[in-house]
Amino acid sequence: MKNKNLHKISILLTALLLVSVFQVNGAKNQNYISLSCKSDNNLYLVLKENKIACIRYNTPEEAIDNAVEETGVLILADGYPENTTILNASHYEKAAIKKLRLYVEFPSYLPGIELSSPRGTQWERAVIASDIFSPELKKLRILAIHDCRFIPVQVDNADIVIARVAGFDSAVYRLPKETFPVLFKINQSSINKGGLLVSTTKLSQFMVARYAPTDDWKSIWRYIFNWLMVDNKFPELKWTPYVRSSSNSSEVLPVDFERNALKRGIEWFFNSKMILHPAMMEQYNKAANLPNPAKTDPDPNEDWPYGHRTAKMLKDAPIGDGKLGIMEGFDSKIFSDGSQAVRWWNRNDCNGEVAGAMGVAGVELQNSKYLKTAGNIGDWLYFQSRMSLGDHVNTNHPAYGLFGWNDTPKYAGPGYGDGYAVYYGDDNARSMLGMMIASTAQKTDRYEKRLLMCLLGNLRVSGEFGFQPDRIDQNQLEKANWKHFFNGKIISYSPHYQANMWACYLWAYQQTGFDLFLTRAKTAIGMTMAAYPDKWKWTNGIQQERAKMLLPLAWLVRVDDTAEHRMWLRKIANDLIESQSECGAIREQLGEAGKGGFPPPSSNEAYGTAEAPLIQTNADGVCDLLYTANFAFLGLHEAAAATDDQLYRDAEDKLAEFLCRIQIRSEKHPELDGGWFRAFDFKRWEYWASNADAGWGAWSIETGWTQSWITTVLSLRQIKTSVWDYTKGSKIEQIYDALRKQMIPDEVLNNTN
Repeated sequence: MKNKNLHKISILLTALLLVSVFQVNGAKNQNYISLSCKSDNNLYLVLKENKIACIRYNTPEEAIDNAVEETGVLILADGYPENTTILNASHYEKAAIKKLRLYVEFPSYLPGIELSSPRGTQWERAVIASDIFSPELKKLRILAIHDCRFIPVQVDNADIVIARVAGFDSAVYRLPKETFPVLFKINQSSINKGGLLVSTTKLSQFMVARYAPTDDWKSIWRYIFNWLMVDNKFPELKWTPYVRSSSNSSEVLPVDFERNALKRGIEWFFNSKMILHPAMMEQYNKAANLPNPAKTDPDPNEDWPYGHRTAKMLKDAPIGDGKLGIMEGFDSKIFSDGSQAVRWWNRNDCNGEVAGAMGVAGVELQNSKYLKTAGNIGDWLYFQSRMSLGDHVNTNHPAYGLFGWNDTPKYAGPGYGDGYAVYYGDDNARSMLGMMIASTAQKTDRYEKRLLMCLLGNLRVSGEFGFQPDRIDQNQLEKANWKHFFNGKIISYSPHYQANMWACYLWAYQQTGFDLFLTRAKTAIGMTMAAYPDKWKWTNGIQQERAKMLLPLAWLVRVDDTAEHRMWLRKIANDLIESQSECGAIREQLGEAGKGGFPPPSSNEAYGTAEAPLIQTNADGVCDLLYTANFAFLGLHEAAAATDDQLYRDAEDKLAEFLCRIQIRSEKHPELDGGWFRAFDFKRWEYWASNADAGWGAWSIETGWTQSWITTVLSLRQIKTSVWDYTKGSKIEQIYDALRKQMIPDEVLNNTN
């Protein structure tokens, strides 16, 4: 009781002091601001940091009762997302008498308006629905209110709405019929002579929940405060996002910035808790709980739509040592506390790639923990995981030698089969590339037989022209047998799915001298270059196809250095680099319409239903670190080493600096610090893009594709070597002859064209 009385006295004294300061010659200063909120509310903390005069109260009653007449009062949503802000008619009546301008969030009651039960969002985003924020924010501008919980109401003329819309910055197909008001005004004098501004959700947790884009939210808060304050001279609020880039585009970087980025990038694997520990296996072994597009009203007390699959489960988890592998990474779903959904499964590609990245970093940084963890991950993948064992080591099975996609049974529901009985050549290839590096880093030959089995197993399902099907399911393989694919005339002008395997074949030819590796790779590369660009099928964009093509073209120069092969490499590199900005970012581009495997959403209803690009049009300035920039970094590095051409080296250097600048910095989220999200808007200098992709959206982080190859190339740059040169000491030639005859017998080989 004593503490409560002291608190009341403190509030009273502060209020009297502010009133005396804000009143001049008896006139009330209408810049006076009152807030009802907890002391850790984001908006309140930002106001204090910006030295904006305000006073905080614990309850709406206190804020309204103590507010100076004709001033602004903010009633913020302390109970969000579980509980609405408790308000009743008397609050609004008192505010009306005092002619207060009242802003309320997530209210339990509004005078004269029926409120429905709170509901959540899945693919819906916030959209500017009026011209009130112009010119800074034009109508149809898109905003991210992550994990939004809102109160459905029926009002006209809302300034911001929740809606499912397609688009990058703006709702390109306009607003759909179904929208839900987020921010709107009630100005009837019978309700409040000062005015009432309502938010049906909590806007004031913009830092914790990582609302984006940052500058747009600054514009919104400037409008809200200008509405609250009569003189309309409220200064722009400034704050540092809890999750941000490591530096801006212009600040001077330290001499050792690349090595520092490498250290932080490798430590991310540990800090993220992606490396599985025995204590995590109970959660890991739960049935898959992927998003349900039909579910629109999640329980706020559940970590929907991923159930147990969230970072909350990792917060207090111990860090694994690699003996159970490493999970895929963070999904793009951001929860209201700023944490992200986790992809709780092991993938073949991610494990192989991380084993390589951690191994070579262990050598460069002289870190035994990294080397040991890399070895444990590699051992688990090759000798213990279901992705490697079972049918994959059965000499009589057509999947002999291959690696399954992931280790999760029925990973995506009925009709999809088991993840370890699905085969992507590209995933097999990147895993092998990682394990080539891991083997060299650990100075071991224990992986080489299984590696060669995978090389030959993939060659068996590559047709006469050197192409594989983009994906093979176990039932297809068992029905047709591997010879059907081996003797087939498959063609797929899709470097995203094909190019890394050709690079592996060229490496295998260099190691073993087996001519079929070379001829099939050369045939496929030659046909693909002859088909460029008109016949290429792009996946999420044309740039990722170019980026993937760099590696096999660079290694083709290694084994067959001709003017034509150098010209092919230069052509693809020039077309890629043409879209490299001054800051080093490589701008995403869509390919020709009708030739994309996963084009942008063609309607609002299509948003979030399939894999998709980060951009809606080629005018959007985004760099993709999952599909393009990461592989361009590797390809440019290998091209520079293969040709000693300054063009590739300059582009690589610019890209390296850019990647180091945009590496994630976060004190609040150590599980994200040191990582790289998929999308970076280099015009805004912020993580932002269309989040339409149903699996790997703008804020996803992949342990393999993204994190592993960026850190791998940073290590190789420090060591001053390339993947090709680093792994040239492989001893697979010693076991090649017997294994080749077992897997591709002479009688089959003799009948090959």
